[in-house]
Amino acid sequence: MSVQTIDRLTVTGLVSDATAAPSMHNAQPWLFRYAPGTGTITLSADLSRAMTHEDRDGRGLHVGCGAALLNLRVALAHLGRRPETTLLPDPAVPERLATVRIGSPTTTDALAELYPAIRERHTSRFPFTGRRIPPALRDTLGGAARLEGAELTFLSGPHLRSVLDLIADAEGYSLMDPDRNAERAGWTRNSGAGAMKDGVPEYAFGPRKRGGTAPARDFAGLDVVEGRPTADFEDRPQVALLSTAADEPADWLRAGQALERLLLVATGHGLTSSFATQALEWSDLRWLLRDPVSGSGHVQMVLRLGYGPRGPRTPRRSVHEVLTFES
Repeated sequence: MSVQTIDRLTVTGLVSDATAAPSMHNAQPWLFRYAPGTGTITLSADLSRAMTHEDRDGRGLHVGCGAALLNLRVALAHLGRRPETTLLPDPAVPERLATVRIGSPTTTDALAELYPAIRERHTSRFPFTGRRIPPALRDTLGGAARLEGAELTFLSGPHLRSVLDLIADAEGYSLMDPDRNAERAGWTRNSGAGAMKDGVPEYAFGPRKRGGTAPARDFAGLDVVEGRPTADFEDRPQVALLSTAADEPADWLRAGQALERLLLVATGHGLTSSFATQALEWSDLRWLLRDPVSGSGHVQMVLRLGYGPRGPRTPRRSVHEVLTFES
């Protein structure tokens, strides 16, 4: 099979698109390496950005890297190249998460249609309106998740109330845990503190919640942000669980790809989104998030979806910090 290669400037653009993905606390725990001899981009975990308290098994790190992987595939498809992806290509090197070989030219990859949403998708920690997501669009989002090996389930009734309670409990537990609280604080930044390249800046915290039941995470923690407004959030939040059948590193990567694929679809349909990972960060609470009736699947992400203001753009590391080239 002939090797398909691209120039350095094009690779840089592809990785720039990949790094627009969301990640836990915007830690951006990824590294990329391009080998022109094989036409392959390797995605690895940047373990220096792992969270030893809030993400002890690295599940959240893998989900974030999976989201970046999906963006890379979309960007390659937009270029008219087929992305040939292998997850965990070397069991002896677990931090080597995936390889993407630049395949032959193609004009039929549906991923290419998602490309415009890569730069438009932003996490929004602001109140959403009461407008309900149409059933057909919910089905479309579920279909996007299934294409990547995951299931998306919108919650209602007692299960929704239970999940909202677990999220609130988990956030309270974290605030009382000095190690977790310090770790979270280490990934938040005051926007006036100078140039930023990672973490969650103060301007992206959103308002402090006054009322409502939406699971909006407060990155300010116990700190008081001067001039920060308060607002009422949704009383009927539209919350969905993203799950996989198994719970191994490859499943976490699939969940990340499913997450980003459905978020790009959602963005294209005018939806905004945020994440509620608090209960996922406690192993005993994560188990309780599952459907109490079916009890099937492993929850990988809790999403809040709806219609509202699109969140602000958050900082990203320079591509030159995360991309290297083989000679």
